[in-house]
Amino acid sequence: MEERSSGILLHISSLPGKYGIGDFGENAYHFVDFLSASRTRYWQILPLGITSYGDSPYQSFSAFAGNPYFIDLDRVIESGWLRKSEITRTDLGEDDDTVDYAKLYEGKMALLDTAFQRAYPDVKNELESMMERHSDWLPDFALFMAIKRAHDNAAWTEWPERYRLRDAKTLQRFYEKHEAEIMFWVFTQYLFFEHWHDLKEYANGKGIKIIGDIPIYVAADSVDVWSRPDLYKLDENLHPSVVAGVPPDMMSDTGQLWGNPIYDWEKMKEEDYHWWIRRVEESFELYDAVRIDHFRGFEAYWEVPAQDETAEDGRWVKGPGLPLFEAIREKLGEKDILAEDLGFLTEEVYELIASTGYPGMKVLQFGFGGKESEYLPHNYTRHTIAYTGNHDTQTTKGWLDSADGDTFNKVQAYLNLTEAEGHVNGCIRGVFASSSKLAIIPVQDLLGLDDAARFNVPSTIGGNWEWRLTPGSLTKAHKDYLKNMNERYGRSL
Repeated sequence: MEERSSGILLHISSLPGKYGIGDFGENAYHFVDFLSASRTRYWQILPLGITSYGDSPYQSFSAFAGNPYFIDLDRVIESGWLRKSEITRTDLGEDDDTVDYAKLYEGKMALLDTAFQRAYPDVKNELESMMERHSDWLPDFALFMAIKRAHDNAAWTEWPERYRLRDAKTLQRFYEKHEAEIMFWVFTQYLFFEHWHDLKEYANGKGIKIIGDIPIYVAADSVDVWSRPDLYKLDENLHPSVVAGVPPDMMSDTGQLWGNPIYDWEKMKEEDYHWWIRRVEESFELYDAVRIDHFRGFEAYWEVPAQDETAEDGRWVKGPGLPLFEAIREKLGEKDILAEDLGFLTEEVYELIASTGYPGMKVLQFGFGGKESEYLPHNYTRHTIAYTGNHDTQTTKGWLDSADGDTFNKVQAYLNLTEAEGHVNGCIRGVFASSSKLAIIPVQDLLGLDDAARFNVPSTIGGNWEWRLTPGSLTKAHKDYLKNMNERYGRSL
C-alpha cells in the first residue's frame, strides 16, 4: 500500500440485488467493474462473519465462518440444487433499499436447507475434505450451529450442562444422531468460500484489492467462547465476568457497551498468541489487506462489570501490546494491516501504532471540534488512511445538514465549499487532496446521501446494518467524477 490510491467503503449486504440482501452475485461483479472503470484501487468491506442477534457484522457466531446470507442463489440454481420458482415464492423482503433480516433468516436459510438436501450426495466428499482442511475451527462451528438449532437457537450458556460443558460422550452421540444437520453448516461454508474466492479472484484480476475487517472481540454467544472458554474472562458459570466497550466520547455520552467477553491475555500469551495468529492468517485467505477494529484496545481496553447497563463505570486495563503483533509478524511475515485507531488515544497508543508500522485512520468529520485537530487534512501524514466518514458516523451530507452554524462555517471556510461543486464533493476533495496515501469514501458520500442512508448508529438497537444501494444508483456520472478525482490527485489505479 505504498502508492497513492483510493477506495470505496461498501459492505456486501449493501449491494443491490433481487434476493433480499447484497451477495456475491452479479451485482458484486458489476461493482468491481465500476471501481475498475473509475480507476479506484480498493474496495473496503465490513466483517464477513455469520451474524447473530442484532444483525451486526461485528457480532458473529464464529470468528472464522462466513455469512450464508452472502451466498449467490443464482449459482445454486445453476448447480441444479434450487429452482427459480422456489426462490420466487419465498419472502426474502419486499424493499430493494432495505435488508429485512427476520425474513432473510426464515427464507434464505430454508432455501439453503433445500439445496443441501439435493446437493449432499454429490458434494459429501468435498465437504469432508473441507472439514479436514479447516479442522481447527470448522468441525466445532458446524457442531455448535447444529446444537444451537436443536435447542431453539438458545445461547450456548442456556444449553443443558452436558452440552454447555462439552461432555465428550454427549457430543459424540449428538454427532451420530445429527450428522446431516451438522454437514448442512459445512455446506454453507463450502458455498460461501467458493463464491467469495471467485469474486475476489475477479476483483484482483481487475487490479482491485479487498480491504477486510477483523473485529477485536468475539461474541459471547459464539463457538469461539464455547470451544475455548479458558481464553476469556468468565465466571464459574461460564458467563462473562467483565465485558468490552468504550467510555463516553464524541460518539456517545454514556459510552458504548458492546457486551463482548474479554480475552484472558495471559492465557493467550502462554500459547504464543496462537489463536490470534490463526485468526489473522485466515483473514488473509479472504482479503488483500485487513483493518483491525478498535486497535487502541490492544494497548489498553475498557473493561466494564458484566452487570452494568452502560459503559460509564468501566476501567482501563493493559492489553497485550506490541508482543502480540511481533508474534503475528514472526509467524506470517509482513502483511498489509490497517489500525482503526479512533476514540480516546494516549501517547502509549500512538507509540504502539508507530512500533507496529501500521497506518491509522483520519476521519474528516472529526476535525472541526473547536481546536487544532489531527483529523484536519493539513495534519495528515502520508502513512495514514483518510476518510470522509465511516460506517459508524453520519453520512457527510447528514453531518453537514445537522452541524451548528459555527461548525458549518468552519468546514466551509477550511474546504472552500461552494454550491457549484456541492458541499459533500468539497469534503471528498479535501480527503483526496490530503497527503494520506489512501483515501476511502463511503459509497453514501459518493452518492451525496443524507442520514436516511446511515449504516449504523453506535449504542442503538434496531434499524442498523439495513441500508442498501438501489439498482442503478451508481451512474456514469459517478464513475466519471470518481475517475476525475483519482486522476487529479494522483490516486489512479
